[in-house]
Amino acid sequence: MKAMLFVTLAALTAAYLAVWVRSVRRAGGRGPAGEGARPGPLNLLIGFVTNFFDTLGIGSFATTTAAYKLRRLVPVKLIPGTLNVGHTFPTIAQAFIYTRIVPVDSATLVLMIAAAVAGSWLGAGVVVTWPRRKIQIGMGLALLGAAALMLMTQLNLFPGGGDTLALTGVRLVVGLTGNFMLGMLMMIGIGLYAPCMILISLLGMNPTAAFPIMMGSCAFLMPAGSVRFVRTEAFHVRAALGLAIGGLPAVLIAAFLVKSLPLSIVRWLVVGVVVYTSLNMLMTARHEEPVVGV
Repeated sequence: MKAMLFVTLAALTAAYLAVWVRSVRRAGGRGPAGEGARPGPLNLLIGFVTNFFDTLGIGSFATTTAAYKLRRLVPVKLIPGTLNVGHTFPTIAQAFIYTRIVPVDSATLVLMIAAAVAGSWLGAGVVVTWPRRKIQIGMGLALLGAAALMLMTQLNLFPGGGDTLALTGVRLVVGLTGNFMLGMLMMIGIGLYAPCMILISLLGMNPTAAFPIMMGSCAFLMPAGSVRFVRTEAFHVRAALGLAIGGLPAVLIAAFLVKSLPLSIVRWLVVGVVVYTSLNMLMTARHEEPVVGV
């Protein structure tokens, strides 16, 4: 079953890449903000740093949003699409690596991925029609929720999980429902990793099983959901390319060379930055912001 999953993911990746390339070519290699498509050094650095820590389990959406907001690199309306489009390829690389090396029940993995994909497809169809202010408020609240989950994880307020590698019966239904909702939330810019880890632990699974589930879910749902952002050009081309190009080597370094780090201090820093960014986004929801080219 995992072999079929890999083949399907490879085919989905190829199809998604073709859609993205056609979209950029139709736009003449220029992004919605009128800048050239080639990413600058800061775009690449953000892609590298966020995906490096993403591979180690911290997540990339909250940190990337904070960087864009603090440096005013991407218009708020384009942030959800940019996050999903730009982080897709690094996340697919993570999925290939961790689904292969971390044990988890194949049926549970496939069903959880399918639920997340269904949620993302529905969520993307809604988000692409939202006005800027609504996206700003939605992302501000979502970031506050993400910060709360990170904080509770840091304070060990969630169960440590169990030993099982599979979900059955009622727990499977709860898990599928939860991952469906998390897939929807991905489309407004709240990352799936932290809440998925918590969901897996609450359901009594081994916490390590969260890695192939959350990375596999994102690897499948992000191309499916991102197609809508690409076709409507609701993403920042330059920033998205920076995330993709800078992120791929970061994934390989984190997965094969670093493997693990004492991340407690980093997580506290991320919580602080995310809280600041969410509050700033909510307070400025009624004001347009200029975009600074990098």
